[in-house]
Amino acid sequence: MDSTRSLHRILCMQGGDHDGSYAKNSEAPASALALCKPLLAGTIRSMELFHGEPSIRIADLGCATGHNTLSTMELIVRSLRQRYEEDCDHVPEFEAFFSDLPSNDFNSLFRSLASFADTMKRPYYAAGVPGSFYHRLFSKGKLHMVVSLSALHWLSQIPDAVLDKQSPSWNEGRAWIDGAKKEVVDAYAKQSEEDLKAFLQCRKEEIAEGGILFILMAGRPDSQQAENQLGDPDSRAKHPFTTSMDQAWEDLLNEGLIDEEARDMFNIPAYMRSIEEIKKAFDRCTGFEIQQLEFFRISEHSKEKQEEWMRDPVSYGRAKANLVRATLKPIVEAHLGQILSEELFKRFEKRAAEDIAMLQKTCFYGVIVVCAIRK
Repeated sequence: MDSTRSLHRILCMQGGDHDGSYAKNSEAPASALALCKPLLAGTIRSMELFHGEPSIRIADLGCATGHNTLSTMELIVRSLRQRYEEDCDHVPEFEAFFSDLPSNDFNSLFRSLASFADTMKRPYYAAGVPGSFYHRLFSKGKLHMVVSLSALHWLSQIPDAVLDKQSPSWNEGRAWIDGAKKEVVDAYAKQSEEDLKAFLQCRKEEIAEGGILFILMAGRPDSQQAENQLGDPDSRAKHPFTTSMDQAWEDLLNEGLIDEEARDMFNIPAYMRSIEEIKKAFDRCTGFEIQQLEFFRISEHSKEKQEEWMRDPVSYGRAKANLVRATLKPIVEAHLGQILSEELFKRFEKRAAEDIAMLQKTCFYGVIVVCAIRK
């Protein structure tokens, strides 16, 4: 039951191209990406070019699968190529490295890559790099640009204290930390601080001087303390990691399918940082100069989609359950096994569909965009 300690072996977005896959349930990351693409394009327009380089090397860390990562890489390469064509006599080749944990569905990613564009037309050479971005992945000074999109809020591990029944940080009755007691939140915050420090130190080694680090991650406004990960009350209640999730675990417990320890040993390894926490990490790293650091709020879905789901709550419950499957199924399955994990998602779907009052509310996701130059 303590398999969630070894997240590097099991944490990944659900692969494939079925209804419960990440590729089919990444509307919120796509919205966040659409919001930040103009910022990304602006960063590329203003960056110093690397003259004399035979190839420009770009890495997408935490790439997962699906259209988002491929469309972003296409935008980056197209924008960089345009800069070189306008400002230089020599246009280099481009190398794109798609990196994620070994548990990621690289097969689906590269099948999508093959169909995304004809090999002769695709403007870069692609490679996969399995490994955790909390460790070194590339040789010193190899990369000219690194992006990490909707990935860095996932932690490297659940803090040990949270999984210790004798610890004040034992997270009893909850799957996540929003609204949890101070000891639990503090343990997560400490893990988040250590992880971000490790991430930045590794990128400091890998990115060439003058190179760009561009990050999009889930975050929270500075006005909110860490125990309030999600901002307004409606978002806190409706987020898929909170109310319906805890109710689904409680249903399994009440039905005698699991015991209390099985419920309490499961914790979602995500932490929404504030701008202040991110700035503090960059200041300590000393390897980067922040060009842009902004918080944005995006809606979970369109108004039209909400109206459609209000007419058909069952389809809403199914959609929310598929979203949870897409992001959490591998770690839930590692914790409960295949049969019980599916029972959990069924309870979640039922709970979400039955809460008509909550369906009428809107959940907002907070995201933070960071653009920094390697000094």
